[in-house]
Amino acid sequence: MHTPPGRLSTLPVAALLLLLASCSVAANPSEPPAASAPEETQEVIPAEEAATCFGILKQGGLIICPAEPGSLVEFGGIQMIARETGTAQYGLSRTMPAEIEVRYGGTSARLAIEPREDEFRVVPGFDCDRIDARTPAQKAHAADSWAKKQAGFGSFNSGRGALDGFVLPSDAPPSSPFGPTRKYVGVSKTSGKACESISVHQGFDLATPVGTPVRAPAAGIVTLADPDLYYEGGTIFLDHGHGLLSVFMHLSEVDVAAGASVARGDLIARTGNTGRSTGPHLHWAVKWRNPDTENRDGDYYIDPALLLELPTAD
Repeated sequence: MHTPPGRLSTLPVAALLLLLASCSVAANPSEPPAASAPEETQEVIPAEEAATCFGILKQGGLIICPAEPGSLVEFGGIQMIARETGTAQYGLSRTMPAEIEVRYGGTSARLAIEPREDEFRVVPGFDCDRIDARTPAQKAHAADSWAKKQAGFGSFNSGRGALDGFVLPSDAPPSSPFGPTRKYVGVSKTSGKACESISVHQGFDLATPVGTPVRAPAAGIVTLADPDLYYEGGTIFLDHGHGLLSVFMHLSEVDVAAGASVARGDLIARTGNTGRSTGPHLHWAVKWRNPDTENRDGDYYIDPALLLELPTAD
């Protein structure tokens, strides 16, 4: 079966282990094999009993491994517990190493990660006053917004995560992909001083006129719904489960409240040009958070466009 580039085949991990083992031949066949201490990874369960992994095996993608609920699954040293859906879902960071080891069910396999080729962009003519909070009122607004975001990111709900696939949250063409590094260069309109700022674009932008409907790309629970965050403007956080959380920014209307349960396709907002936006558009980001740790420093964004390649349930 042909596997498209960047997509992880559903080959059983046990079969992958057997394939790797077949490539290890002793340099001197006459020498008896050295005794080794028993290890968990030496146990190879029958292929028909092995769980299979699938997803998008690319930097910024996602690996989904079916496993017995409550069992341990390890992704590159990160230990996770399989949820009630019978899966563990692991987001691949934008700077993921070229290889990751997956261990569970007594099996182990090393999987190659397809690299990204993100651009470096210079954005000239930027209003420096729109980069950072400068006045006391702006700083107070930014601090209050930060606290609200941390609470939203720290709230976890059960759900199917990416098992049912994702759809575009708004009927509009993409205007900026996930991943490019942007260097903003400009002048302050108030002080006349030059400035520059460098950041990575962590979302997937859609070119929309103000007022375009925004619909849930997958089912989830709303953990934040605010019409006026300092940088983000109108913002919604939608927790899909398995640590996957969608972020929608620069909204003109927020039509749901925190705690609401929404189905895929439900209307949740309308697009706008609020916050530190440079023009009307929808910024859609997806953050992967490890649900098995309280340390949020290890959370990171993954590529929403890659999630659109996952199979969508009928």
